[in-house]
Amino acid sequence: MNRTLTSGLIAFTAIAGSAQAQDTFTVSWWGYNGDKLQANIIEPFQEMCDCEVVFETGNNADRLNKLAIRKGAGVDVIFLTDSYSQIGIEQGLFQEVDRAKIPNVEKLYDMAQAPQGNYGPAYSIGRVGIVYDSEKVEPITGWSDLWRDDLADAIALPGITTTSGPMMVLRAGTHAGADAYEDADVAFGAIEELKPNVVKTYRTGSEMVNLISTGEATVAVTQDFTLASLQDAVPSMVWADLSDGDIATLNTINIPTGAANVDLAHEFINFVLSTEIQQIEAEQGVDAPVNDDVELTPEEAALWTYGDDMIASLNRLDYEALNAAKTDWIDRWNEIFGM
Repeated sequence: MNRTLTSGLIAFTAIAGSAQAQDTFTVSWWGYNGDKLQANIIEPFQEMCDCEVVFETGNNADRLNKLAIRKGAGVDVIFLTDSYSQIGIEQGLFQEVDRAKIPNVEKLYDMAQAPQGNYGPAYSIGRVGIVYDSEKVEPITGWSDLWRDDLADAIALPGITTTSGPMMVLRAGTHAGADAYEDADVAFGAIEELKPNVVKTYRTGSEMVNLISTGEATVAVTQDFTLASLQDAVPSMVWADLSDGDIATLNTINIPTGAANVDLAHEFINFVLSTEIQQIEAEQGVDAPVNDDVELTPEEAALWTYGDDMIASLNRLDYEALNAAKTDWIDRWNEIFGM
């Protein structure tokens, strides 16, 4: 499918024309799929805005902590999963957005338009689930399969400070017949039982892909944006069809309270949400689209949380409750797996 960014460039011209040239525009994000993001987003945006885009990269926790230390200053937009953007909202690190300056937000799935009130929209909806090497592992059909005896030293598990890590505590509680919020002892007893199956806990998606590609792990709990890279490395990797369902994650873009280029930040968010950018990012295996005008082939859609039916099937989490429990859970997790 051969598409260009022509219409997006034209649509942006009127907006960009009003923006003064900026020395730098600072983006805080993970850095995963950096080459594609550079080509698809950064280079065309720099051409439009007459600015130099610079980056702050790292995982959610590290970047949010840096922003907190700087009291909301130092970056113009920050990409976070919804669990961490909820923390930023509660800490007063983000400003409300002006949706009149983000007209493309009207094209998004309802879930993505204002997932956390009048703060940043979601630019991608994902899911956390299980992947496994179908040539080496018997089919995994539910979360409790992670505790199977045949998976000893086979699993790459997300660390507790990642997006997916706390979700494992919830799933461990369910596996043991308890609510992890109400009975953390039972949940962490199940985590202790899972430990022999865990070859390593990882902090970044690229670290997890490396564990799979080298054969150190044959199973991983992960987010779906890693699936394309996993299958490039190991073609027999498959996404498990879980009877108890995957867990929804929303990746958000927010404007910190100390952003130096607020108008340009709104323009950047609008650009990322455009049909052209959402289309090419989805086609190239970078991010799942939230723009409802994006059309994918069945092969392209297979990588993503895409379409109304799939989105409706996801398990949603209460991130206020999750964040309130997380401090205690981090300590208990580290007692089992170490820092």
